[in-house]
Amino acid sequence: MDGVRALFLDRDGVVNCCPGDGYVRTPGEFRFMPGIFPLMCWAAAQGWKLVLVTNQQGVGKGIMSAGDLDAIHRKMQSDLAREAVPFDAVYACTHLAGTCDCRKPSPVMIARACREHGISAERSVLIGDADRDIAMARNAGVGVAMRLLGGRVEEEAADVRVHTLGEALDWLRGREWP
Repeated sequence: MDGVRALFLDRDGVVNCCPGDGYVRTPGEFRFMPGIFPLMCWAAAQGWKLVLVTNQQGVGKGIMSAGDLDAIHRKMQSDLAREAVPFDAVYACTHLAGTCDCRKPSPVMIARACREHGISAERSVLIGDADRDIAMARNAGVGVAMRLLGGRVEEEAADVRVHTLGEALDWLRGREWP
């Protein structure tokens, strides 16, 4: 279990307000979820890496360009640097379903983050709002898979279920993290 601990976060519905069935296509459409700043500040203060893992097939569908996605993530990182702490790493699968090996629920994004940043998946936590997030955590051997509830159908059982990011933070604070 060598390696640092990480907080892996899904983007839409966890870091930012979910755009519903659509896509966040511009930096101006990106709105942070309530509670994300204190959560990220706490994890960073504990020495955890902060890693974004997100499927963004809007690029593969041609709804937005890779440059548009980069602009969204640059603005997100800039806003996080001003309000809290930015991500240590951002991993995005922009491919269409069935055309790559990195799309959630594949463990590829987490495995790459672990390799590139000295992270121990077993010592880490993932917060996601969809079955594919929980399945990715399981497939990658992440120690705790936490689901932020939001009305989606749940078929993948999470280790922890929370209604808000504040509740997630309370749960994390209430644990011993050797």
